[in-house]
Amino acid sequence: MACAAAMAIGLAPTPAAVEAKEVGGEEEVVEVEVGGCGGGAVVVAAADAEAEGHPYDFHVSGPRNLPPPNWREIIRSSWKDPNYKRMVMACFIQAVYLLELDRQDQKGEEDGLAPKWCKPFKYKVTQTLVDERDGSIYGAMLEWDRSSALSDFILIRPSGAPRAVLALRGTLLQKPTMKRDLQDDLRFLIWESLKGSVRFVGALESLKAAVDRFGSANVCVAGHSLGAGFALQVCKGLAKQGVFVECHLFNPPSFSLAMGVRSMSEKASYLWNKVKASLPLKEEATTTLESTKEEASDKKRLRTEKKWVPHLYVNNSDYICCNYNAPSCSSTAADGVSDVQQQQRKASEIAGDVVAKLFVTSKGPQKFLEAHGLQQWWSDGMELQLALYDSKLINRQLKSIYTTTAVSSPAKS
Repeated sequence: MACAAAMAIGLAPTPAAVEAKEVGGEEEVVEVEVGGCGGGAVVVAAADAEAEGHPYDFHVSGPRNLPPPNWREIIRSSWKDPNYKRMVMACFIQAVYLLELDRQDQKGEEDGLAPKWCKPFKYKVTQTLVDERDGSIYGAMLEWDRSSALSDFILIRPSGAPRAVLALRGTLLQKPTMKRDLQDDLRFLIWESLKGSVRFVGALESLKAAVDRFGSANVCVAGHSLGAGFALQVCKGLAKQGVFVECHLFNPPSFSLAMGVRSMSEKASYLWNKVKASLPLKEEATTTLESTKEEASDKKRLRTEKKWVPHLYVNNSDYICCNYNAPSCSSTAADGVSDVQQQQRKASEIAGDVVAKLFVTSKGPQKFLEAHGLQQWWSDGMELQLALYDSKLINRQLKSIYTTTAVSSPAKS
């Protein structure tokens, strides 16, 4: 496997080759040094190589200490543990990365790597999302595999386990798909929207079909990097229609040129409002009062409405997604307010107006390639903190769901 693929998926490089020859009727192992992605050489004996398997095999680089699948899952479901669910969702996304690599290597279900990342959790791939422009696989629908579950005496689906999961991969630096991946990366960088992509249309259609079949409460969506961008916008599209689907976003992209322009506009508007507030004009004061009453009414309405609550997983060392952890301008520019009061107000706002579960790694990879990688989210020792303060980016992206008038995006076609 190429070095670029190893960086995109965040797993170990391809192991060294091992040659064998017969000497006196017996097979002798000859160790051959082959440079890996890191430039070093790895020497593996034939027996060890067979035991270890491919570096992308589930038992080689997948999560450790998994609870064994058995009938006890019916009584005490592992899916009720948020950490277990996070780990499984990351593994399902990894399966989509490997579906594309299996396709490029002309491997199927029997000899491919992707199914090994679904079977331990009793799920199977029922649909692959294919980009019609280059034939690459960018997503997949995974469903609960009842026949596989019955083989381990799991008679019913454990509580909390979804019927179906839509998993979307990110950018894969491999020649057959790299061009289209980077086109969508550029689309988001310029417009902060992916709605003009054929992948958005395909993902939305697949998700709608799953919701119609199983119900929104039994469907989950998971995405990593560019795939997290698609997952966010697809789920937002359904949320605006009142359909709420559980969504897990790993290292979602958090910057674009459009976002930078909007941020400058917001800062200018904020400063202008402060200037107007200092002017003793009766008409403006009345307008401001009416605006404040309207805003309070909107907040009261939002508190009573059911909301869509996405799960975001962010590493601060990853500059692609770290902006989600930035506080809003209004919360940082409070005059004459103590830190304690600010924190209380932030908690109140995040609980009352815009709700999202933002998980930030407190102990994780520091180098960018590892911090943006997927492997960290199923690794042992992962420690997460739930950030409850006001995030400017989350506020802006999620408040649009509940506005009565939708603002059209420049990326629509």
